[in-house]
Amino acid sequence: MLDLAVGRVQGSQHFDLRPMRRFLLASALFTAFAAHAQVKVDDPWVRATVAPQKATGAFMQLTSTKAAKVVAASSPVAEMVEIHEMKMDDGVMKMRAVDALALPAGQPVALKPGSYHVMLMGLKAPIKAGDTVPLTLTVEGEDKQRTTVEIKAEARGR
Repeated sequence: MLDLAVGRVQGSQHFDLRPMRRFLLASALFTAFAAHAQVKVDDPWVRATVAPQKATGAFMQLTSTKAAKVVAASSPVAEMVEIHEMKMDDGVMKMRAVDALALPAGQPVALKPGSYHVMLMGLKAPIKAGDTVPLTLTVEGEDKQRTTVEIKAEARGR
């Protein structure tokens, strides 16, 4: 019979299993963390607005350590936040929301004007150059596990 707090096998000496339990817990936590894609965010910024404007875009470069996808976005400065794509379709520039934005492992994905971007709609107040805009991206790995990436984007002039 084995007592897990202080190991004791019938007929033998005592041995302390607490260090082994700590090691196993730390290993499990490290493995769970390592399984998630880590996303690096470079140069996040938001386009400043003028008073009547109720929407703007956020731009950045994302690089994931593992294959993943951005599946949602949010910000306290807007009523609705979506990932959008702009592209030419029969000679007309069209913008549409996408369900997810693929992040191939190790490859930078640019969110920039005229391409993929984060669209902030229903702004609660104008965004002035120099303001800091908090954004949260929800990233889903191939294992379907979701993590969030917190971003502080600087507002830049038009």
